[in-house]
Amino acid sequence: MTTQLFPTTPSTSVSAPEAAPGSQAPTLVPSWTVTLADGATLLLAEGGTGRPVLLLHGGGGLPTVLGLATHLAEHAHVLTPTHPGWDGTPRPESIASIADLAVLYGGLLRQLDLYDVVVVGSSLGGWIGAELAAHDAEGRIAHLVLVDAVGIEVPGEPITDFFALDARGVAEHSFHDSERFFTDPATLPAAELARMGGNRTTMQALAGDPYMHDPSLRDRLRSVATPTTVVWGESDRIVTPAYGRAYADSFGTGAELVVVPAAGHLPHLEQPSATYAVLDRIVAARG
Repeated sequence: MTTQLFPTTPSTSVSAPEAAPGSQAPTLVPSWTVTLADGATLLLAEGGTGRPVLLLHGGGGLPTVLGLATHLAEHAHVLTPTHPGWDGTPRPESIASIADLAVLYGGLLRQLDLYDVVVVGSSLGGWIGAELAAHDAEGRIAHLVLVDAVGIEVPGEPITDFFALDARGVAEHSFHDSERFFTDPATLPAAELARMGGNRTTMQALAGDPYMHDPSLRDRLRSVATPTTVVWGESDRIVTPAYGRAYADSFGTGAELVVVPAAGHLPHLEQPSATYAVLDRIVAARG
């Protein structure tokens, strides 16, 4: 079913928009380090109360989802980790693939004893979310949301080689309105360039070969019974809407495909109102 809807310096905390008089705006607390049962550590931002939402950022790092995290924290308990190796965090040798990240987050849900979880993943974070759902033998995930996710191989719909693009090319492929979102790297401070370069290195290590997909994932998704919504920017040129349709069709029980007009690879940045409306509906419909 298809429904048609009409980069920055990282921060360790983010506040919600100003609250209405007499109410208190939710906040994401400063990132704190969680030690998991297997000894692995994870940098985690957390905020809000209500239904648990695990929000997984894409290759651009935590800053690309902070606005979305703040919005969701208005009515949900949002956990927003920084993937090991991103935004200057260390990556242990045990994290050598996207599947390893999925195992890490499965351990986080287990340690926090969370159920009825909505997992939202953007781009590469969507790939992690799909892997997490495929391994969710304990039934902790109640709904999976993939936002312009990578991770599967679709004949005739190749994933654009991000590593071959310059900054202008990344903007043109990622956004409907590339002029609005393009930033000349020459204007960025050294710390931000170092962060971006580190993220790129980690992406190449974990998802460079095979490029941005696991050849086995699409077949494994056919056994995933978790309700799934696939949100896609109509103008995405990193992974096209046709790729998104194939992703939705890969789930054995079927998945809803929501196409967001006038948006590219990051619809939550380019068309936040339309994207938030989809996610709010899902979070409100508790399992």
